Amino acid sequence: MTLKPPPRKSGRKKALVDTNGTDAIMSEAQPVAASDSATTPQASATAPTTTPAPIPGTVTASVSSGPPEVNKWIAIAESKKYSPDNFRRMNGSDIGMEWILRDETAMKEPIVIEVPDGLGMKMPPREMTVRDVANEVGPETHVEVIDVQSQSNCPGWTLEKWADYYHSNPNQRDKIRNVISLEVSGTPLGTKVLPPRLVRELDWVEKHWPHNKKQLGHYPKVQLYCLMSVAQCWTDWHIDFAGSSVYYHILHGSKVFYFIKPTAANLAAYEHWSGTDIQNHTWLGDMVDEVVRVELTAGNTMIIPTGWIHAVYTPTDTLVFGGNFLHSLNMKTQLRVRDIEIRTRVPKKFRFPLFTKLCWYVGEKYCKDLKAKEEFSPRVLKSLDALAGFLVSEARIIERGSEIAKKEAKENVPTDRVKDSSLLARELRWRVRSAAGVDSDTELGGEGDDIVPVKREPGSIRQGTRKRRDDHSTPLFKNWQPPEWSNVENLPLEVTHDTVKVEEVERDDGWMAKEGISGDVMRSTKKNGITKIRKLDHGAIERYSVIRTVEIVTPSGASPKKEPL
Repeated sequence: MTLKPPPRKSGRKKALVDTNGTDAIMSEAQPVAASDSATTPQASATAPTTTPAPIPGTVTASVSSGPPEVNKWIAIAESKKYSPDNFRRMNGSDIGMEWILRDETAMKEPIVIEVPDGLGMKMPPREMTVRDVANEVGPETHVEVIDVQSQSNCPGWTLEKWADYYHSNPNQRDKIRNVISLEVSGTPLGTKVLPPRLVRELDWVEKHWPHNKKQLGHYPKVQLYCLMSVAQCWTDWHIDFAGSSVYYHILHGSKVFYFIKPTAANLAAYEHWSGTDIQNHTWLGDMVDEVVRVELTAGNTMIIPTGWIHAVYTPTDTLVFGGNFLHSLNMKTQLRVRDIEIRTRVPKKFRFPLFTKLCWYVGEKYCKDLKAKEEFSPRVLKSLDALAGFLVSEARIIERGSEIAKKEAKENVPTDRVKDSSLLARELRWRVRSAAGVDSDTELGGEGDDIVPVKREPGSIRQGTRKRRDDHSTPLFKNWQPPEWSNVENLPLEVTHDTVKVEEVERDDGWMAKEGISGDVMRSTKKNGITKIRKLDHGAIERYSVIRTVEIVTPSGASPKKEPL
């Protein structure tokens, strides 16, 4: 579902833009700049063999009828060439946990279900109109309306006013407007919508959030969105908040999606694009390896996996129902997207609600399951290792962060389930790695679903196996024995991807400037190391620290390429 986007840097004093913006389900995105888009012939999704009858009150507009600024991006999108749409078309009856368990490619690429039969999903009747939506939810209900041209919020709109606008003559609409963030849980309309069976089986909120708190209305309300878009709406490049996955059903109308795979290089390009004002004049597809165009029509359902970057065009008045969900299949990318949101300063209002608290609930449940010797696939174990690492970082903030950071971190711990956050986080990490058959201080790495223990740098010392010299049998020096190190800590591997300006980050050696690099660059960094602390005989404290850093820098304008760290 899409929320009002954060401001573009070029227009901080003007309209707000949502980097997270998506088509209602946060499926329609915000613009992201990229290198040359794919040059393979354009291909679109296979459409049903029968053309549905038009819905009363809807209209198909020509590209030339919308506002000039909106038409600019639509025209650019239609002028590009795209990689073939090879995303799978599946039957609803084939979409379930059995598919996840037997197919290693499941939930790694978008899939399209052309007819909803067998999905275990419930939707309102196809004849439902936006006027019906207003009556079901409440005509006086406030709704966030987006001015598509400026991507800013239009204040003062109710559902009754929106229905009047939506059903008006297209030629009398003063502007192109969009509604993509109306969450309908707890309303009469919400009782008519049930997500697909697979979504309910994977969804963390559905599986792990306490039922009593849901009954009180205190939970992340992201599962039931109603999106109402008039013809010529455009949602710029974006990723759904926290990299959440999306289910997306078109009740009537049509949509055109433009997809970019969330590789490390493409995510870095997206971060660079969304964090600077180049998004105002650059097509993100020109900065990535390839873009895939997919057309959806009435009755189609799409499931979009973790982290996929996308933009959305609406050719005709369209009514959509969908929702967002986090799951245990790709926590690493979910956290990576969350980090991008933090680095690009996306306001908390536009991030996944109650994200950290939800992670604690999930961690507590999986810790119990692992303790009970329940078995999980390597794919889930790798995802849980990333979750455990995140919870350990939260626990460390509580232990030794600033007072403000401690306060916020403590508030995110659900004390009804988690009594000792530090103990739970570290126990979860130990149990996950033990279940994977590796040492507790070894991260679960490797591409795909295979578990590959992350190898240490040559010469590094594994914590807990350092040879002790308590008997002083072989002194290092003839007449003096140095004090033992009282605290030895191997710093965990830390991999980051960000966009920086060389002139702002170069301080000491200035190596980038010496290499002739300037301006905005995409930087990938890997850090790890070791620290030791001990007390000396005369009362002083000695600290020994070695940090190893590897940096890969890609100048702005260069074609991003995934380099091994």
